[in-house]
Amino acid sequence: MLKRNLTLGFVILVSTLFAFSVFADGLPSHSELQSTLSAVVKEPNGGFGFDMWATIVDRDGIVMAVVYSGDSRGDQYPGSRVISAQKANTANAFSLPKMALSTANVFSAVQPGGSLFGLQFSNPVDTTVAYSGASEAIGTKNDPMIGGKIGGIIVFGGGLALYDSTGKLVGAIGVSGDSSGADHNIVWKVRHILKLDFVPSGVSPTNDDNIIYDIVDGKSKSGWGHPECSDEATKIAEKLPTSHPISKKAK
Repeated sequence: MLKRNLTLGFVILVSTLFAFSVFADGLPSHSELQSTLSAVVKEPNGGFGFDMWATIVDRDGIVMAVVYSGDSRGDQYPGSRVISAQKANTANAFSLPKMALSTANVFSAVQPGGSLFGLQFSNPVDTTVAYSGASEAIGTKNDPMIGGKIGGIIVFGGGLALYDSTGKLVGAIGVSGDSSGADHNIVWKVRHILKLDFVPSGVSPTNDDNIIYDIVDGKSKSGWGHPECSDEATKIAEKLPTSHPISKKAK
């Protein structure tokens, strides 16, 4: 009986690891994500230059990687770890194979009178995933959130869907730790470097999921606008479609 149970346990473990590897197919490794985030944070992004958290989820909303850009987990806002995961969940949950929505795009839509008012109260974060495990493992390859469905909805800049070179929607990425405008600029650059920005279409004027700054007197002209955080962040964002252009599928 003991031998049988051990064999069964081994089979379950192998099956779980195999499934996890399938989920992770096409998504960056922990080290790749961390090095990319750390490099981008050092660039001008229109914010405070703070260190950041980044989280990636797969298409099922399962957390696949959690990293930080600083030397230790205390170099970033502790609360931004879970926010980055919720941003990733939001971008994944509300993007489709043919159209991407960034977390920045939904800001105006969820305000009172907006077309998506109340969305921010749906899909609550799973606190047993967000706050479980040893603190020492946070931000490592064994971050306690990995393998769990985080849930949560965040409706400001910093979350983008991920599309591979075939145009397949494979999940999403969220970053947090600076102003929301800088967060968007950072996550856009990170996605571009990771070559997961084969975005099919979006609601922005450039037909992608870039942040839209069109709020005048409290009203977004497009219905998808985001508040400005700084003149520098706005200028950087406006240039993103040319400085870090969306990748195109080979014909």
